[in-house]
Amino acid sequence: MKAQRNQIERALDTADPACRLFLLYGPDESGSRALGQRLAKAVGGDAERIDLTGAALKADPARLSDEAAAISLFGGARWIRVEPAGDEIMEAVSALLEAPSAGNPVVVLAGALRKESKLLKLALAHPAVLAFASYVPEGRDADQLVLQLAREAGLRMRPDVGRRLAGATGGDRALIAREIEKLALYVDAAPDRPGEIDHEALDALGAASEEGDLGRLVGAVFSGRPDAVDAELRRLAGEGIEGVALIRATLRRLLLLAELRAQVAAGASVDAVMAGAGRALFWKEKPEIAQQLARWTPHAIETALGRLAEAERQVKASGTVGAVAVSEELMAISRHAARLG
Repeated sequence: MKAQRNQIERALDTADPACRLFLLYGPDESGSRALGQRLAKAVGGDAERIDLTGAALKADPARLSDEAAAISLFGGARWIRVEPAGDEIMEAVSALLEAPSAGNPVVVLAGALRKESKLLKLALAHPAVLAFASYVPEGRDADQLVLQLAREAGLRMRPDVGRRLAGATGGDRALIAREIEKLALYVDAAPDRPGEIDHEALDALGAASEEGDLGRLVGAVFSGRPDAVDAELRRLAGEGIEGVALIRATLRRLLLLAELRAQVAAGASVDAVMAGAGRALFWKEKPEIAQQLARWTPHAIETALGRLAEAERQVKASGTVGAVAVSEELMAISRHAARLG
C-alpha cells in the first residue's frame, strides 16, 4: 500500500510487525537508504542484517521467505535488506507475502520504478507492504534538509549558510551528509556538544565554495565556459556524482537567475538587484552571479529550464543513457551561454 512520509517513517521507526515488506523506491536513492537506516535503528545495533540482491532472489525465489521466517543463531533480532532490486524479485516477494509467517522485516531498495512495474503494482495493492517513493528535494525542501541534518549532527547553521550548501550539493542527501560530517569534525561538534557553522567554515573545507563538489560546474555552465564544464563533468563522474544531482544544482542557479532577471525586466538595474539580494546570496558568489544575470535573457532562461526538465526526465527513465544526456545538455547550455556573452 502507498504510504505518506509520516506513515513510512513511523512504521520503520517501530519496525511495524504488520508490515512484512517495505518497498523504498524513487530517483532519490540516497533518500531511500536513509529511510532504510531507520529500520536498522529500530531493530537495534546488534541485530543481524541479511543482505540479498535481486539477482540472488531471481535464482532462488524461496530464499526471501526462508530468511524472513528464520531465527537468529544467537536469538537476536534479524532484518533483510534487498538491493538492487526490480521486477526480477516478483516471485520471491509473492512467496513472502503468501507465507504463513514472516517475523523478520524486509526492506527492498529498488531505485526508480516505472508505473507499469509489476513489483510496484503488487506493493501498492497489498496491505502487508508499505511503498514509498523518494524524490530529490528541491528549493526550500533541500534547504530544510540541510538544516535538519545539521541539527542532528549538533551543528547550528543560519538559513543562508544552509541554502548555500544545498545549492552546491544539488540537494543530494548523500553529498549533504558527507559535507555535514566534515563540518561537524571541523568544529568538533556533536549532538551533545553543538558547534556553529558559518560561511568561513564552508570556505575552509571547500564545502559549497568554488572548490566544492558542484559549485565550479554550475559557475562554468552559466558563465559560458564549455572547456571548464567538460573538465568538471569528468572530475565529478570520477567521484560518482552525475545525473540528477547535476541537474538539481544547475536548476537552482537557473531559478535564481530567473527570479533576479524578473526584477531587471521590471526596471531595476543589475547592481540594484544584486544589492537588494543581501544575505540571500553568498558574497563571494555575487560577482559571478551578476555577470550571469547580465548575460542571460528571460527567453534563454526559459529555454534552458525546459531543456533541463527534459534531461531530468531522460535520466529517470533510462539510467546510464540519461546520465550521458545530462552531461551533453550541460555542455550545450554552456556553449549557448558563451554565445549570449
